[in-house]
Amino acid sequence: MLRNVFLKTLHEQRRGLLGWLASIVLIVLMYAAIWPSLRGQPSMTDFLDQMPEAFRSLFATSGADMSTPVGYIQIELMSFMGPMLVILYAVVQGSRSVAGEEERRTMDLLLTAPVSRARVLLEKAAAMVAGTVGLTAVLGAALVIEGRLFDMVIPVDKLAAAMLHLALLGMVFGSISLAVGAVSGSAGLSRGVPAAVAVVAYLVNGLGPMVSWLDPAQELSPFYQYIAHDPLRNGVSGPAAAVAVATVVVLIAVAVWGFQRRDVRA
Repeated sequence: MLRNVFLKTLHEQRRGLLGWLASIVLIVLMYAAIWPSLRGQPSMTDFLDQMPEAFRSLFATSGADMSTPVGYIQIELMSFMGPMLVILYAVVQGSRSVAGEEERRTMDLLLTAPVSRARVLLEKAAAMVAGTVGLTAVLGAALVIEGRLFDMVIPVDKLAAAMLHLALLGMVFGSISLAVGAVSGSAGLSRGVPAAVAVVAYLVNGLGPMVSWLDPAQELSPFYQYIAHDPLRNGVSGPAAAVAVATVVVLIAVAVWGFQRRDVRA
């Protein structure tokens, strides 16, 4: 097992990942069960339209019709709760990959295997990516299957696009965690830095259209790449996906560089 860091990491994460998957299924079931009581009620949309513009911008409610399945899921799940859960999962796994191993004093054992540091880091990153993709895939499947039980039907192609962008959002913050942990060796920093960046990026994306000095920075926010083009309605955005992938690649490259040049704690 030590010869394959990727499988070893997934094996170690299996119980935690199963817990995450079960939680996702239950959360979707809750939202799906609530849907029949809101279906076809334009009063909910009217209520949202009366809220302050800043609130509607932060929670991506502008133009969303909550009386439709797409609008309901966009507001209730995809604007905040879904991204928060996926980012949290990816950051936890990114933190555990290097800094977590050092904190548990298990990295020295891992590095005794006949593999390079670069390969260890890359396979750890691959495990984080695989887990994030699995989490969003289950989220999408739950929305399709459980949604149909309550007549909450969302176009599968558009839902798949939204899940792709959600997975990429998680990977970006997971890669930030991985890079910070690999460069610093600090588990605290590998969790705290991406959390702080996520809060700032969320605010920049939400408030950018209303605050002139934030507007130029809005397109730099990972949340802008995730939701600005409204994937639940418009499908995949090639440019947005390319920016997210490039960000992940650069961050993983930084992680490899930092991990190779640093004295690892035994």
